[in-house]
Amino acid sequence: MSAIRRAANPSRLQIAHHVIARAFCSKFGITNCSLSDTCERSLQMGGHVSCGHSVIYFLGVRNLCLQSRTSNSNGEAADGFLDVDELPVCDKVDRLTDDEDDEEYAGEEGISRDEAEVSKTEAANSSLGSSETEKDLYHSEVRGKNHTIPLFKVIMEAPWQSVSSVLNKWVEGGNHLGRDEVMTALRSLRRRRLYGKALQFVEWLEINKRLNFVERDYACHLDLIAKVHGLQKAEKYIDRVPESFRSEVIYEALLANCVSTSNYKKAEEVFKKITDLALPISIFSCNQLLLLYKRFSRSKIADLLLMMEKENIKPSLFTYKLLIDTKARANDITGMEQIMEAMKTDGVEPDLVTRAMVANHYVVGGLNGKAEATLKEMEGEDVIENRKACKLLLPLYAMLGKADEVERIWKWCESDPSLDECLAAIEAWGKLGRVEDAESVFESMLRTWKKLSSKHYNSLLNVYANHKLLSKGKELAKRMSDSGCRIGPSTWDALIKLYVKAGELEKADSILQKVAQQNQVRPLYSSYITLLDQYAKRGDIYNSEKIFHRLKQIEYSGRMQQYQLLLEAYVNAKFPAYGFRERMKADNMFPSKQILAQLAALDAFKKTHISELD
Repeated sequence: MSAIRRAANPSRLQIAHHVIARAFCSKFGITNCSLSDTCERSLQMGGHVSCGHSVIYFLGVRNLCLQSRTSNSNGEAADGFLDVDELPVCDKVDRLTDDEDDEEYAGEEGISRDEAEVSKTEAANSSLGSSETEKDLYHSEVRGKNHTIPLFKVIMEAPWQSVSSVLNKWVEGGNHLGRDEVMTALRSLRRRRLYGKALQFVEWLEINKRLNFVERDYACHLDLIAKVHGLQKAEKYIDRVPESFRSEVIYEALLANCVSTSNYKKAEEVFKKITDLALPISIFSCNQLLLLYKRFSRSKIADLLLMMEKENIKPSLFTYKLLIDTKARANDITGMEQIMEAMKTDGVEPDLVTRAMVANHYVVGGLNGKAEATLKEMEGEDVIENRKACKLLLPLYAMLGKADEVERIWKWCESDPSLDECLAAIEAWGKLGRVEDAESVFESMLRTWKKLSSKHYNSLLNVYANHKLLSKGKELAKRMSDSGCRIGPSTWDALIKLYVKAGELEKADSILQKVAQQNQVRPLYSSYITLLDQYAKRGDIYNSEKIFHRLKQIEYSGRMQQYQLLLEAYVNAKFPAYGFRERMKADNMFPSKQILAQLAALDAFKKTHISELD
């Protein structure tokens, strides 16, 4: 990528920002681009827009002198099968050791499953290189051939404390250690989230000079340090990288980890560092920042797009996906369609996943006719020839309530289905309320593949949770444990949802607390939100504050949804939320329209509460 001039100073006059951004955004069909929200915040802050949200550091929950209205039950279920100490769980160092697609943002408001997947793929390509040889090896590994790779097997079987010594013996035994073998083993370890062992492997390579490191190797090392030891140590590692290799790729790896951990302030600092060093600004960096702004500060998207046009940075498919999703989630279907047209005009053809995302938004917006037309386009003239569309079509037809279409598509797949198609069918039958059909697909999977991962069990577990089938869910979890599956955050999330929907909120809370404390695993954001939502509906301020506190402790902060749900607890309890505006200000959060309405409703309770003291 050619060198790019530095980005413009972001502290320019706000009125100029609005005029230029509005003109640029019109090219993408996003003319309103949250500018009204920006103006509102600007007025509140004396004409300036905040540079970012504090989303990492925990400032503490203020003591509101509240008494507990609901105590947690720590009693265990009679069957005891869900005892956290007895179930196989995530590795205490490597977090996830099962072959499942656990995403940090799964179930989070504003983040689509596809978005997380594309971001993950972009990050992997950025930090690990993208030569044709490496891609070919990666695809072979994904197809299940990784167990035949000796180096990967050696690292997998090595005790945590003996990885270096085992590798030394392996090389001394005359085994070949080339770049192809190294990259294949690393991709296999990363795919299983075995970041701890991957880091030891890379450190062994660097210390023993077993590989001539290039910039992408240093970026890979930095990425693993960030995942295992945190951003601060990863940033310090840059000083150890030879100056000639401190390219934009190194900072892109750090930026991606800032975004993945929702560290808004640090992400903007890293991006500014890239521009200050006059390094090329890649579309990868812009997409990472766009992903961050989409989640936390949509008013800044116009600014970023303006900079991209000024620096002649061409949007990628992922860029368009983020913009399409952003507009749709703002209930601007017309804007979404305009971006689709701009995308085609720029010669970027929407893939099946993009079309599926558009169809999904049509369904959510009640535009079933447009959704069905989009699905027919995806399907093409012959679904057999366009087989890869089936796994996307099944759940979308189910969302439309088209059981006959689900049956038709599944009939074509049923004789020789892929695992992904089976998962899609289970999800589809679950959406249609046909639990027995979902169970039938799952049992067929067991007969065909014998050994399933936790991801496959989770698909049926979520169906049971959505239909409040507690007994069946517990039985499936027992089967899952007996089969030797390792239990990761996605499974705990499904179990927590299962208990919550069955009305056993305290039990779900107990499970979440044990998982977080005893297994050193960071549960999914959605696990906490499921509990917070239920406590808020009960008007249980004590436990709502407790969950809110936990979210900040484990660095799930800076999301407006948390504040909205916490305020909902106060509203339902008819109790004033003293100092809530100040709490948000301390967290560098700015009230949305919904929160302002909630605070206005709570002011009435405040007056009543004070009047009672007279």
